[in-house]
Amino acid sequence: MAGPQKPLLRTEGTLVKPAQWLGVIALVAATALLWSLRESLIHLFAAIVLATALCTLVGSVRTRLQVARPWALLISLALVSLVLGIIATAVIPPFVDQFSQLLGKLPEAASELLRLVRNSMASVSQMLYGRDDAGISWLRDSLDQKPDLGGSANRLLGLAGNLGSGLVQGLFVIAVALMLAAQPAAYREVSVLLVPSFYRRRFRQVLIQCGDALSAWVVGVALSSLCVGTLAAIGLSLLGVKLVAANAVLAGLLNVIPNVGPTLSTIFPMSVALLESPWKSLAVLVLYVAVQNLESYVITPSVMHHQLRLLPGLTLTAQLLFTVLFGPLGLFLALPLAVCVQVILREVVIRDILDPWKRPRLQP
Repeated sequence: MAGPQKPLLRTEGTLVKPAQWLGVIALVAATALLWSLRESLIHLFAAIVLATALCTLVGSVRTRLQVARPWALLISLALVSLVLGIIATAVIPPFVDQFSQLLGKLPEAASELLRLVRNSMASVSQMLYGRDDAGISWLRDSLDQKPDLGGSANRLLGLAGNLGSGLVQGLFVIAVALMLAAQPAAYREVSVLLVPSFYRRRFRQVLIQCGDALSAWVVGVALSSLCVGTLAAIGLSLLGVKLVAANAVLAGLLNVIPNVGPTLSTIFPMSVALLESPWKSLAVLVLYVAVQNLESYVITPSVMHHQLRLLPGLTLTAQLLFTVLFGPLGLFLALPLAVCVQVILREVVIRDILDPWKRPRLQP
């Protein structure tokens, strides 16, 4: 009579069951599948952010007008269409005109900056060596070399070729956002069904908290961008810098991207001011630094009520990580992604997994 069969796989005295191997394989396969679908997932998240913004507006309309949700949704869409129509007719034409002028002035501003740098280097060389070209002539020669711009046209053509696919992706994001905004509770329940039954109630609460955090971010970033654009317009007007409308709109739009956006928005007005006077360019830099500090320490904490406080180092790390994973769209959506990840880590990982653990008692 044969004895009991010995297990084929053991790890430090613990039997490794085939079901455990299947679980590991399923986890690896799911990770590979999500990685292959990361571009579609980031577009889906963009639709969720847009739907959250629309749902926030719908909730405000319902609260103020005391109407049913379908009517509130229709009123919200009408308001959004009205605002977009006003922007398309009153803001976009002068912005496009001024922005084209702004792009045309950038090469001239670069040449002016190069001339200032060469003159400054000549002055430093005269002070140190007694000659204009002694000691640092190699650096002046490198500055005099003109960059090869032969491939710029090809890159621009490639960018124009991607506009078609970008338009299709944008339409997809808008369509999904509208469907999500029409029935947010139904789609949330579909997501809840994807988790085990014992965790569904808790997962529903986590999703609601993520939605609340995204809603607070949408309202906060909209008010913050409006304040930054208004302050930039007032400051540039007082300094007498040209192309105020284009620079103010860019400052408001790029304010959505933390850290990187404000830096990029400073380049354009400084370039325009540099053509008039170097001191005016420095004044524009001081103005934008003051506006960004006011936005970081006064405006954002006031409109967000300290609900979405993220450490600057974590924000910058999230930008780098999500840009590597998802590309330029990941950079644009880095902050809302970080907000959702913060809620999930706090509620799921810390409160539901780590906090219930207790230190095991030591046997005497």
